[in-house]
Amino acid sequence: MSASSLVIWVGDRNLSSWSLRAWLALAHAGVPFETRLIWLDKPESCANILQRSPSGRVPVLEHGALRVWDSLAIAEYVAEQFPAAKLWPDASDARAVARSVSAEMHAGFADLRRELPMNLRARTPKRDLLPAVRADIERILAIWRDLRARWGSGGPFLFGRFSVADAMYAPVATRFVTYDVPVDDVARAYMDAVLALPAMREWTREAEREPA
Repeated sequence: MSASSLVIWVGDRNLSSWSLRAWLALAHAGVPFETRLIWLDKPESCANILQRSPSGRVPVLEHGALRVWDSLAIAEYVAEQFPAAKLWPDASDARAVARSVSAEMHAGFADLRRELPMNLRARTPKRDLLPAVRADIERILAIWRDLRARWGSGGPFLFGRFSVADAMYAPVATRFVTYDVPVDDVARAYMDAVLALPAMREWTREAEREPA
């Protein structure tokens, strides 16, 4: 099956954090693909998404007749189909931890998601955060510090070079900017690296062009 048949359906780039995660992994694979957008929060949104996704959610990856939904499943599929992209760390221990922190993001941090939703264009500093949100932030910062210290010597990302783990945490970097969340120097350097990714810049440019 050729890479040229890849199509990823995403939600609004400004708001859809799960779309961003899957899209970054696919963009990093360096293979041709088409991005198609389904607007969210419109009267027709649910029907349009259900035409593509059995879960009723975006993103959805189409590879020929195959459909893969869910951001982490898409990232795993892309990593399997295009191993040259090295979307997981080479070492088995690092790879296991990368999968663990990716799954932790996938399943957790509900308070952070609810109180600090992704909004790339907004700048809304927040200082009066709920204790549960602060706990989510502290856990994320601890993850970043730990991974950078243990495996970050080969580059600016969590495991040195870019991996699925970075795709999973990229929306958090944007949230910390949007809401002016205080971070340490390790986190700031990591966020700068994520936000400077050419693919991240492309996504952000497209988000800025979307209707308000």
